Amino acid sequence: MRTTLTIDDDVANLLLRVQESKKASLKAVVNEALRHGLLRMLSPSPPRRRFETPSANLGSCLIGNVDDVAEALAVAEGEGFR
Repeated sequence: MRTTLTIDDDVANLLLRVQESKKASLKAVVNEALRHGLLRMLSPSPPRRRFETPSANLGSCLIGNVDDVAEALAVAEGEGFR
């Protein structure tokens, strides 16, 4: 099949680098790259491993109400509160 493609500059540079390193024709390099890329695009992606965050027991709360900022600061700073 003959066709005309407009190739981005970065892709063209990569093609030229591969062509020089393999000492192959542009046609061979483009066909190989397309073949590998298209097969990879068609193959199913491997299942993603589920990530789980480990839990840690932090113990009981040191103060009665964490909504009371003054009490929380007094406990954290070691002041005698109440």
